[in-house]
Amino acid sequence: MDLLKGEVALVTGSGRGLGHAVISRLAEWGADVAVHDISREAPAEFGEAKDLDEVAQRLTRFGGKAVGVTGDISNPEAVAKLVADAQAALGPVSILVNVAGGDIAAKGGKPNPNDSLFVPWEDVQAIFQRNLFGTMLLCRAVVPGMIERKRGAVVNIGSGDAHTGHVNSGAYAVAKCAILHYTRCLATQVREHSVRVNCVSPGATVTARFKATRSVDPKFLDESKPLLRFGKPEEVADAIAFLCSPLSAHVSGQVLRVDGGLQVWPG
Repeated sequence: MDLLKGEVALVTGSGRGLGHAVISRLAEWGADVAVHDISREAPAEFGEAKDLDEVAQRLTRFGGKAVGVTGDISNPEAVAKLVADAQAALGPVSILVNVAGGDIAAKGGKPNPNDSLFVPWEDVQAIFQRNLFGTMLLCRAVVPGMIERKRGAVVNIGSGDAHTGHVNSGAYAVAKCAILHYTRCLATQVREHSVRVNCVSPGATVTARFKATRSVDPKFLDESKPLLRFGKPEEVADAIAFLCSPLSAHVSGQVLRVDGGLQVWPG
Protein backbone atom coordinates (compact mmCIF):
# COMPACT_ATOMS: atom_id res chain seq x y z
CA MET A 1 0.00 0.00 0.00
CA ASP A 2 1.19 3.52 -0.71
CA LEU A 3 -1.46 5.56 1.12
CA LEU A 4 1.28 7.26 3.14
CA LYS A 5 3.89 7.60 0.41
CA GLY A 6 5.75 10.88 0.88
CA GLU A 7 4.78 11.23 4.55
CA VAL A 8 7.21 11.36 7.47
CA ALA A 9 5.95 9.65 10.62
CA LEU A 10 7.33 9.98 14.15
CA VAL A 11 5.94 7.44 16.62
CA THR A 12 7.03 7.69 20.25
CA GLY A 13 7.76 4.45 22.05
CA SER A 14 8.05 2.65 18.73
CA GLY A 15 11.14 0.60 19.46
CA ARG A 16 8.89 -2.07 20.97
CA GLY A 17 5.37 -3.11 21.88
CA LEU A 18 2.34 -1.30 20.54
CA GLY A 19 4.47 1.55 19.20
CA HIS A 20 6.46 -0.87 17.08
CA ALA A 21 3.29 -2.37 15.61
CA VAL A 22 2.12 1.15 14.74
CA ILE A 23 5.32 2.28 13.08
CA SER A 24 5.56 -1.01 11.17
CA ARG A 25 2.10 -0.45 9.74
CA LEU A 26 2.89 3.16 8.77
CA ALA A 27 6.10 2.04 7.06
CA GLU A 28 4.19 -0.71 5.27
CA TRP A 29 1.76 1.92 4.01
CA GLY A 30 4.65 3.90 2.53
CA ALA A 31 5.76 6.44 5.13
CA ASP A 32 9.35 7.22 6.01
CA VAL A 33 9.60 6.63 9.75
CA ALA A 34 11.41 7.87 12.84
CA VAL A 35 11.57 5.10 15.44
CA HIS A 36 11.75 6.44 18.99
CA ASP A 37 12.55 4.99 22.38
CA ILE A 38 14.02 6.33 25.59
CA SER A 39 17.40 4.71 24.81
CA ARG A 40 19.10 2.75 22.05
CA GLU A 41 18.96 -0.42 24.18
CA ALA A 42 15.30 -0.16 25.25
CA PRO A 43 13.91 -2.60 22.62
CA ALA A 44 15.92 -5.38 24.26
CA GLU A 45 14.07 -5.12 27.60
CA PHE A 46 11.50 -7.75 26.64
CA GLY A 47 13.49 -9.40 23.87
CA GLU A 48 11.88 -7.63 20.91
CA ALA A 49 15.11 -6.48 19.24
CA LYS A 50 18.79 -6.01 20.02
CA ASP A 51 18.55 -2.22 19.87
CA LEU A 52 16.85 0.71 18.16
CA ASP A 53 19.14 0.55 15.14
CA GLU A 54 18.08 -3.03 14.46
CA VAL A 55 14.43 -2.00 14.63
CA ALA A 56 15.00 0.84 12.16
CA GLN A 57 16.91 -1.43 9.80
CA ARG A 58 14.05 -3.96 9.77
CA LEU A 59 11.61 -1.26 8.71
CA THR A 60 13.55 -0.41 5.55
CA ARG A 61 12.24 -3.67 4.06
CA PHE A 62 9.11 -1.76 3.11
CA GLY A 63 11.15 0.44 0.78
CA GLY A 64 11.18 3.70 2.73
CA LYS A 65 13.65 5.39 5.03
CA ALA A 66 13.88 4.66 8.75
CA VAL A 67 15.94 6.30 11.47
CA GLY A 68 16.17 5.74 15.21
CA VAL A 69 15.91 8.65 17.65
CA THR A 70 16.11 8.66 21.44
CA GLY A 71 14.99 10.90 24.25
CA ASP A 72 12.93 11.19 27.43
CA ILE A 73 9.53 12.52 26.33
CA SER A 74 9.00 14.17 29.72
CA ASN A 75 12.03 16.42 29.16
CA PRO A 76 11.42 19.48 26.93
CA GLU A 77 15.05 19.69 25.78
CA ALA A 78 15.16 15.97 24.96
CA VAL A 79 11.91 16.28 23.01
CA ALA A 80 13.24 19.21 20.99
CA LYS A 81 16.37 17.21 20.14
CA LEU A 82 14.62 14.00 19.13
CA VAL A 83 12.25 15.92 16.87
CA ALA A 84 15.17 17.85 15.36
CA ASP A 85 17.09 14.59 14.79
CA ALA A 86 14.08 12.99 13.09
CA GLN A 87 13.49 15.96 10.81
CA ALA A 88 17.19 16.35 9.96
CA ALA A 89 17.21 12.75 8.72
CA LEU A 90 13.81 12.52 7.05
CA GLY A 91 12.32 15.99 6.54
CA PRO A 92 9.36 17.68 8.25
CA VAL A 93 7.18 15.38 10.36
CA SER A 94 3.69 15.14 8.84
CA ILE A 95 2.40 12.30 11.08
CA LEU A 96 2.85 12.22 14.85
CA VAL A 97 1.66 9.29 16.97
CA ASN A 98 2.13 9.59 20.72
CA VAL A 99 2.30 5.99 21.96
CA ALA A 100 4.91 6.22 24.73
CA GLY A 101 3.38 6.12 28.19
CA GLY A 102 2.18 3.51 30.65
CA ASP A 103 1.16 2.98 34.26
CA ILE A 104 4.77 2.89 35.48
CA ALA A 105 6.13 4.10 38.82
CA ALA A 106 8.97 6.59 39.13
CA LYS A 107 11.43 3.76 39.84
CA GLY A 108 9.86 1.27 37.41
CA GLY A 109 7.20 -1.38 37.78
CA LYS A 110 3.66 -0.65 38.92
CA PRO A 111 3.02 1.92 41.67
CA ASN A 112 2.30 0.35 45.04
CA PRO A 113 -0.26 1.20 46.25
CA ASN A 114 -1.86 2.13 42.95
CA ASP A 115 -5.16 3.75 43.89
CA SER A 116 -6.54 7.29 43.82
CA LEU A 117 -5.59 8.38 47.35
CA PHE A 118 -2.48 6.61 48.55
CA VAL A 119 -0.40 6.11 45.40
CA PRO A 120 3.03 7.67 46.12
CA TRP A 121 3.13 11.26 44.91
CA GLU A 122 6.38 10.71 43.02
CA ASP A 123 4.57 7.99 41.07
CA VAL A 124 1.65 10.32 40.28
CA GLN A 125 4.11 12.84 38.90
CA ALA A 126 5.94 10.19 36.88
CA ILE A 127 2.70 8.89 35.38
CA PHE A 128 1.55 12.36 34.35
CA GLN A 129 4.99 13.19 32.93
CA ARG A 130 5.15 9.93 30.96
CA ASN A 131 1.62 10.18 29.57
CA LEU A 132 -0.09 13.59 29.48
CA PHE A 133 2.92 15.89 29.60
CA GLY A 134 4.92 13.81 27.15
CA THR A 135 2.04 13.90 24.68
CA MET A 136 1.71 17.67 25.09
CA LEU A 137 5.45 18.27 24.68
CA LEU A 138 5.59 16.27 21.44
CA CYS A 139 2.58 18.13 20.06
CA ARG A 140 4.13 21.47 21.02
CA ALA A 141 7.33 20.49 19.22
CA VAL A 142 5.73 19.12 16.03
CA VAL A 143 2.31 20.66 15.43
CA PRO A 144 3.45 24.29 14.84
CA GLY A 145 5.31 23.04 11.76
CA MET A 146 2.17 21.27 10.58
CA ILE A 147 0.25 24.54 11.00
CA GLU A 148 2.81 26.36 8.87
CA ARG A 149 2.57 23.75 6.13
CA LYS A 150 -1.24 23.53 6.42
CA ARG A 151 -1.21 19.73 6.67
CA GLY A 152 -0.59 16.98 9.18
CA ALA A 153 -2.15 14.26 11.29
CA VAL A 154 -1.72 13.57 14.99
CA VAL A 155 -2.94 10.50 16.85
CA ASN A 156 -2.73 10.42 20.63
CA ILE A 157 -3.16 7.26 22.69
CA GLY A 158 -5.75 7.08 25.45
CA SER A 159 -6.87 3.90 27.18
CA GLY A 160 -10.00 2.01 28.05
CA ASP A 161 -9.19 3.07 31.62
CA ALA A 162 -9.83 6.70 30.62
CA HIS A 163 -13.55 6.06 30.11
CA THR A 164 -14.57 4.56 33.44
CA GLY A 165 -13.79 4.74 37.16
CA HIS A 166 -11.13 2.49 38.66
CA VAL A 167 -10.08 1.47 42.16
CA ASN A 168 -6.62 0.67 40.85
CA SER A 169 -4.58 2.73 38.37
CA GLY A 170 -6.37 5.95 39.31
CA ALA A 171 -3.54 8.32 38.37
CA TYR A 172 -3.01 6.54 35.05
CA ALA A 173 -6.73 6.63 34.24
CA VAL A 174 -6.87 10.36 34.98
CA ALA A 175 -3.77 11.09 32.88
CA LYS A 176 -5.21 9.15 29.95
CA CYS A 177 -8.60 10.86 30.33
CA ALA A 178 -6.79 14.20 30.15
CA ILE A 179 -5.17 13.09 26.88
CA LEU A 180 -8.65 12.50 25.44
CA HIS A 181 -9.71 16.04 26.18
CA TYR A 182 -6.37 17.55 25.16
CA THR A 183 -6.97 15.84 21.81
CA ARG A 184 -10.34 17.58 21.46
CA CYS A 185 -8.94 20.96 22.47
CA LEU A 186 -5.98 20.73 20.11
CA ALA A 187 -8.17 19.50 17.25
CA THR A 188 -10.41 22.53 17.69
CA GLN A 189 -7.43 24.89 17.68
CA VAL A 190 -5.78 23.54 14.52
CA ARG A 191 -8.86 22.71 12.47
CA GLU A 192 -8.64 25.92 10.46
CA HIS A 193 -5.06 25.01 9.52
CA SER A 194 -6.04 21.64 7.96
CA VAL A 195 -4.33 19.64 10.69
CA ARG A 196 -6.23 16.65 12.08
CA VAL A 197 -5.93 15.39 15.67
CA ASN A 198 -7.56 12.19 16.91
CA CYS A 199 -7.17 9.69 19.73
CA VAL A 200 -7.30 5.90 19.98
CA SER A 201 -8.22 4.22 23.28
CA PRO A 202 -7.05 0.59 23.24
CA GLY A 203 -8.39 -2.08 25.51
CA ALA A 204 -6.06 -4.72 26.95
CA THR A 205 -3.49 -5.43 24.22
CA VAL A 206 -1.10 -8.36 24.26
CA THR A 207 2.39 -6.91 23.85
CA ALA A 208 5.66 -8.45 25.03
CA ARG A 209 5.53 -6.24 28.15
CA PHE A 210 1.92 -7.30 28.78
CA LYS A 211 2.84 -10.99 28.66
CA ALA A 212 5.95 -10.53 30.79
CA THR A 213 4.37 -8.50 33.59
CA ARG A 214 1.02 -10.18 34.27
CA SER A 215 -0.75 -13.52 34.38
CA VAL A 216 -3.07 -13.95 31.41
CA ASP A 217 -6.11 -16.24 31.31
CA PRO A 218 -5.66 -18.30 28.10
CA LYS A 219 -9.34 -17.86 27.20
CA PHE A 220 -8.66 -14.18 26.51
CA LEU A 221 -6.00 -15.16 23.96
CA ASP A 222 -8.27 -17.42 21.93
CA GLU A 223 -8.18 -15.94 18.42
CA SER A 224 -11.20 -17.99 17.35
CA LYS A 225 -13.20 -15.35 19.23
CA PRO A 226 -12.75 -12.14 17.23
CA LEU A 227 -14.20 -9.90 19.95
CA LEU A 228 -14.26 -11.82 23.24
CA ARG A 229 -10.48 -11.71 23.74
CA PHE A 230 -7.61 -9.32 24.36
CA GLY A 231 -6.51 -7.26 21.40
CA LYS A 232 -3.42 -7.69 19.26
CA PRO A 233 -1.04 -4.75 18.69
CA GLU A 234 -1.61 -5.02 14.94
CA GLU A 235 -5.35 -4.44 15.40
CA VAL A 236 -4.74 -1.20 17.27
CA ALA A 237 -2.12 -0.24 14.68
CA ASP A 238 -4.66 -0.62 11.87
CA ALA A 239 -7.01 1.86 13.54
CA ILE A 240 -4.17 4.34 14.08
CA ALA A 241 -2.96 3.98 10.49
CA PHE A 242 -6.49 4.72 9.29
CA LEU A 243 -6.52 7.95 11.31
CA CYS A 244 -3.13 8.93 9.87
CA SER A 245 -4.19 8.33 6.28
CA PRO A 246 -6.31 10.07 3.63
CA LEU A 247 -9.03 7.49 4.40
CA SER A 248 -9.92 9.64 7.41
CA ALA A 249 -9.52 13.02 5.70
CA HIS A 250 -12.76 14.37 7.24
CA VAL A 251 -12.20 12.96 10.75
CA SER A 252 -10.77 15.09 13.56
CA GLY A 253 -11.29 15.58 17.28
CA GLN A 254 -12.54 12.01 17.73
CA VAL A 255 -11.77 9.21 20.19
CA LEU A 256 -11.89 5.68 18.77
CA ARG A 257 -12.00 2.74 21.16
CA VAL A 258 -10.35 -0.45 19.95
CA ASP A 259 -11.43 -2.96 22.56
CA GLY A 260 -13.59 -5.62 20.90
CA GLY A 261 -16.75 -3.79 21.94
CA LEU A 262 -15.97 -4.12 25.66
CA GLN A 263 -17.14 -0.55 26.29
CA VAL A 264 -20.31 0.38 24.45
CA TRP A 265 -21.36 3.53 26.26
CA PRO A 266 -20.74 7.19 25.24
CA GLY A 267 -18.01 9.36 26.69
